[in-house]
Amino acid sequence: MPRSGPITMALPPFAGTVRKLIFLNVGAFFALAILSWLAPSIANFLLSHLILEPLAVVRGEIWQLFTYSLVQQGILSVLFGMLTLWFTGTLLEGAYGSRWLAELYWTSVIGGAVIATAITFTHVFGLRTDVGSAGVWAGVFGLLVAIAMLFGDQEFLLWFLIRIKAKYLVAIYILIAIAVLLKQADSFGALLQLSGALSGYLFVKFAPRRGIAFGFSERLFGLRNSYYRWKRRRAARKFEVYMRKQNREVHFDKEGRYVDPDELHRDPKDKRWMN
Repeated sequence: MPRSGPITMALPPFAGTVRKLIFLNVGAFFALAILSWLAPSIANFLLSHLILEPLAVVRGEIWQLFTYSLVQQGILSVLFGMLTLWFTGTLLEGAYGSRWLAELYWTSVIGGAVIATAITFTHVFGLRTDVGSAGVWAGVFGLLVAIAMLFGDQEFLLWFLIRIKAKYLVAIYILIAIAVLLKQADSFGALLQLSGALSGYLFVKFAPRRGIAFGFSERLFGLRNSYYRWKRRRAARKFEVYMRKQNREVHFDKEGRYVDPDELHRDPKDKRWMN
């Protein structure tokens, strides 16, 4: 996949993991909106246990590390969040695959929540453990950082007007989040976004090229195969001992494979067998 390319006004494909993530977030937004209209008290109770609140997490509500990303704060937030997810996610999914994109997104969501929750208890920047936050932006910031790292020279149209390279566009998003954090306007929300960006960076930097799940399965199969090879070598040694007790000689190589006696005594310089 090239690191840079021309700008096109055509909309990216709406398919794969990107479509699933957008449907999930938009579906959750409308479900909560309808519930708020039909049963406000139930909706308020549910929201209080779905948004990310550091104090509630350490008390056992660990599902908030995931569910907060499905609670969108306003129509504009979900609109711009889904548009950013669509454009950035499509580029990454086309280059690295659906599994890799899903792992990057959820690593940014959950990893960002864990990091932000931990930092909140230091009370820096006026952070409070009883103040919650929600929204899709931790996951989106992870995708943005991945775009800057992998396609930094790719050009986009900022707000469909300004031609700008991806790395500078992402830098603008990061600087805005830092400014909000320092001004303590929405400190925890900004910290959550920056933590999602950090999680995305760590994923791109250290995760296997084909994703964590694939790397884990490869390691698992490697361990399984090593165990089978060890069993084969052990069985070969036991069989050699047994055959010597029967006054017969058999030989196996270091991998436990049987060695034909003719091969064992053949002169390696003798090429007659090739004719």
